[in-house]
Amino acid sequence: MATFFFCGIGGIGMSAIALYLKNTGHIVMGSDRSFDLQNANAVQNNLINSGIILYPQDGSGVTSDIDYFIVTRAVEDSIPDIKRAVELGLTIKKRPEILAEIFHSFKGIAVGGTCGKTSITAMIGHILYKNKFSPTMINGGISLNTYNNTPCSNLIFGMGDHLVIEADESDASIQKYNAFISVVSNISLDHFELDEIRPLFEDFLNRTKHGIVINADCFETKKLHLTHPNIIRFSTNGNQADLMATDITPLDGGISFRLNGDWTTLPMIGTHNVANALAAIGAALHAGIPISSSLKALNTFKGTRRRLQKIGEENNIVVYDDYAHNPEKIRAALSALKPYGGHIFAIYQPHGFAPMRLMKDDFIRILNDIMDDNLTLIMPDIYYVGGTVAKDISSEDVITPLSKMGKKALYIPNRTDILTYLTGIVKPNDKIIVMGARDDSLSDFAQEIFKTLQGA
Repeated sequence: MATFFFCGIGGIGMSAIALYLKNTGHIVMGSDRSFDLQNANAVQNNLINSGIILYPQDGSGVTSDIDYFIVTRAVEDSIPDIKRAVELGLTIKKRPEILAEIFHSFKGIAVGGTCGKTSITAMIGHILYKNKFSPTMINGGISLNTYNNTPCSNLIFGMGDHLVIEADESDASIQKYNAFISVVSNISLDHFELDEIRPLFEDFLNRTKHGIVINADCFETKKLHLTHPNIIRFSTNGNQADLMATDITPLDGGISFRLNGDWTTLPMIGTHNVANALAAIGAALHAGIPISSSLKALNTFKGTRRRLQKIGEENNIVVYDDYAHNPEKIRAALSALKPYGGHIFAIYQPHGFAPMRLMKDDFIRILNDIMDDNLTLIMPDIYYVGGTVAKDISSEDVITPLSKMGKKALYIPNRTDILTYLTGIVKPNDKIIVMGARDDSLSDFAQEIFKTLQGA
């Protein structure tokens, strides 16, 4: 038994590891500045209910009897907890290090890719759980299903051989995982230039021990030089693959398609979720689960928080909350809503100045491609939590060129004005979707929009 202190324990990835270690009998403590602001959420409640001790992020909880002080790149070296840990000479580890140590004690299933990681990880965990594999899952999103009598958690704690995780390329930690089964959903521009991240995915796949799952539709994955002998490929776009979805048809609250010729349905919308499901089915096949058993399990999958999560419907107006924050994720979310008619009001809050600088041109290109007369884009100011980052770009740098192209694109800096605009224009059959990463209050804003519609 060891004593762990997590600095930034409220982070979605950190909290799942902390919960896992607590469940395995360790002493776990932590701090998070978001908790200091009294912003209680499901993550904090799960930590408290598990018996994890939470301290203010002022250095008071950091003592010499801590064996491992775990940090995430989301916290700065200047905060009191880290300063105190350094003063005491504690063993400091980064989140990917401790996750890799846990991962390699299992038959690890690692899910990589710039889009879909969280959903695919959740789907694989769900399939294994429903097929009585007793898996462990450490995920970067909150599952809407209940596992082992624990609702709304980013952890499944099991006693079986398999652990499912996200393998993140954004901090290059994907290099740390030697998977038993690996998945790459796709490769697109997000945190780094494509030439920088392509080799990471290639190495990740080729050092896999048992089997890999790869997207046959992605232009960038086709460039990978794969030497692994055991590959399952999937496609939703008519490309030759081991798992092929054809005749994809939107349904009310779901989607139907032929999988290798046989009709099936899923209780989720969007072609991207069909692709996610195929990736999960491929990983399950490598683990020994037949396609039919995976499909049966997925019919009870409720989804993941902030992944096209339906907040509510009032007067036939539906409000969604979504984590989409790069061009391809935004394309996928909006494409999923389009077949259902009505006008789409898409609110996208960029999650940082550096990502916006990197992806601005791709945002403009993809949004210009997908936007039509039935889609209005609204962008508030870029999310900012402090620091010395250069504020040399703004949401207007996306909105202005799109407006000049004839698109319905609006820069509305604050949420109060966005709410006023929406309540004066939405009508029955319209859709409202709130998109963005890092800022948990976006979910609160989606709820506020829905409550305002209820009172209208």
